[in-house]
Amino acid sequence: MNDKSELFGFTRDVVKERYALRTSSGFVPSALPGWRNAVCVVQISRGMGANFCQLLATLAKGGEGSGNTGALEFVVYVLAGTCRAELAGKRRVLAAGHYAYLPPEHDYRFAEPKPGTQLLIFQKRFEPLAGAPEPGLLVGRQQDIAGQPFLGNADARLQVLLPDKPEFDLAVNIFTYQPGATLPFVESHIMEHGLVMLAGQGIYRLDADWHPVQAGDVIWMAPYCLQWFVAMGKTPARYLYYKDVNRLPLA
Repeated sequence: MNDKSELFGFTRDVVKERYALRTSSGFVPSALPGWRNAVCVVQISRGMGANFCQLLATLAKGGEGSGNTGALEFVVYVLAGTCRAELAGKRRVLAAGHYAYLPPEHDYRFAEPKPGTQLLIFQKRFEPLAGAPEPGLLVGRQQDIAGQPFLGNADARLQVLLPDKPEFDLAVNIFTYQPGATLPFVESHIMEHGLVMLAGQGIYRLDADWHPVQAGDVIWMAPYCLQWFVAMGKTPARYLYYKDVNRLPLA
């Protein structure tokens, strides 16, 4: 499934009203405030109809990203490399598999990277819940979270990165499929998704269409977009995904 976008204008990219599939061959960098010596790609945004933003930042030597979350909340996941993070006044080294939840009005700085370090960042406007505390800064590591069989299927395992508590209005999970494993049924739900393929390949059903996907591909799914996946090839397929949770739709 190698991209051949240089031939006759071919691309696997699709942007529709209810979903989008984006591949690295079509990514165009954006100059974003707060980032320097970094290649930033806005993979998903309100421009395509989404209610959140998914951003990929690749840091070069001396690269840095800093600012304040404002009214937003961030989940930052280190896809590759290492960098130093300054969060809540503490300096931490983050490596591949580390992630951080940054609440609203939170200062952040990511710097001193190994060249090529990649940060995937989900950004969402925080929706407070009456009677629930606002979540605070959280730093974790994907490698420390055991994968649980999804609906009893040991060949499809789910890692839940953020606490499953009412104060969180978003979830970020990692799904790993052994070759041939599938979602057990075609899903359709109120939750919106942003997704990046971390490893392997497979076929993704989006609404009435089927798309081959591979590591590095990005998918946006609007609420109620029909969705289904099967892992193909000889190695496991793995993706990281965002969804909005724990809030009434008309609140």
